[in-house]
Amino acid sequence: MSPTSRKSENRIIGRQYLFVLFLVLWPLASAWAAEYQPLPPAQRNGLSSDWLIHDAVRNRLVLYLPDYHTPAHAYYQWVALQPAHPFLVSFTAREGQSLFLDNRLVFTAASTAPYTLDLSKLLLSRSTAGTHLLCVWHPEVSPNLTSFTNSQLTSTAAIAGPTKSSNQALAQPVVRSHPGENVFLCFLLLIGLLYGGIRATYQPGFARIYQIEGLWSRSAAQQDFLIKPTVTWLNILLVLVFSLSFALLLVAIHTNVQNIVILRRLFDVPESALVVRVLLYTVLIAGFVLGKYMFLELLGYIFDVGELVLIQYREFIRTILFLGLFLPLVMLLYLGLNQTLPEAVLWISNGVVSLLLVGTVIRVARTLHRKTSLLNLHLFSYLCATEVIPLIILLKLIVFTY
Repeated sequence: MSPTSRKSENRIIGRQYLFVLFLVLWPLASAWAAEYQPLPPAQRNGLSSDWLIHDAVRNRLVLYLPDYHTPAHAYYQWVALQPAHPFLVSFTAREGQSLFLDNRLVFTAASTAPYTLDLSKLLLSRSTAGTHLLCVWHPEVSPNLTSFTNSQLTSTAAIAGPTKSSNQALAQPVVRSHPGENVFLCFLLLIGLLYGGIRATYQPGFARIYQIEGLWSRSAAQQDFLIKPTVTWLNILLVLVFSLSFALLLVAIHTNVQNIVILRRLFDVPESALVVRVLLYTVLIAGFVLGKYMFLELLGYIFDVGELVLIQYREFIRTILFLGLFLPLVMLLYLGLNQTLPEAVLWISNGVVSLLLVGTVIRVARTLHRKTSLLNLHLFSYLCATEVIPLIILLKLIVFTY
């Protein structure tokens, strides 16, 4: 073979090799391009719905995708700030939520309330116009990113505020209506109509459950409830209305429930979908109340106390239905006082929920003690397994984590 033909053959082999190498490396290059790349600072006139999270492995900021990433405690966004031009941001912050500008703490929420801040006035005096990194952080829960909006200036007084101190003026809660108040009000009206319709249709049974004077009595009417069938249309309808009232309270006030990992993994509902979340929690609460009978049957079989299951479940139903009547009253306080006294509303709600849970356990224990003494260690262990341990779990999830 001549040198010329050998060179020509080598060129052909080299081209084939490069072509095969290109086919092999092309998927790798595509996968590398599909990965998150460091995002350059983007010039924006205001906040956007695109937030960043810190990738600890690569030590960079990547775009946060709710359906891909797990919720974080800190979120970032590049914003264009000029000291002489106001940059108003409105948001709803939980107590302890903080804002940072260029890794410098500029604001911490003293209470759970809506706020409006001028980020331009929070810059350092020597800062120049340009792009700055905004960080929203909470030590315990994920911040509510959907509440961050660009606030428009309505007057010069809205910019200046009180003339004492810029930081003090900017850190005051702004009285405004909650974006979900109309939804909560409609559900509250629906609950009132349902209670009224049930009372008109099942007046004798309704009056037997909601008698305040018979709460701790031993009257024949009260004891008659413990021997009547539990699965009736009256009880089912009242359980559904109770579940709707409790769900409304959780969505409006006890928003920490949505941060439960198991609940968030099974039911990924955005915070802005208030109606869907209320209906979802209603189904979950109703399923818990109605499904507790199977739980009691199982443990009654294990502890060999099957004769107590029906009495315990009927007392449980009667107590939660009676105490659940106070839940709509808490929602009325929320709609009327949440903008001025949010901490007071939260304390009242925690107290009512605690009374509902603890009072139910106390009444169930009292009824069982009348049937057979709970001083027996075997029966006391059964009561702890069926009432006390679930009580502690619910108090932890609903009350003590807020």
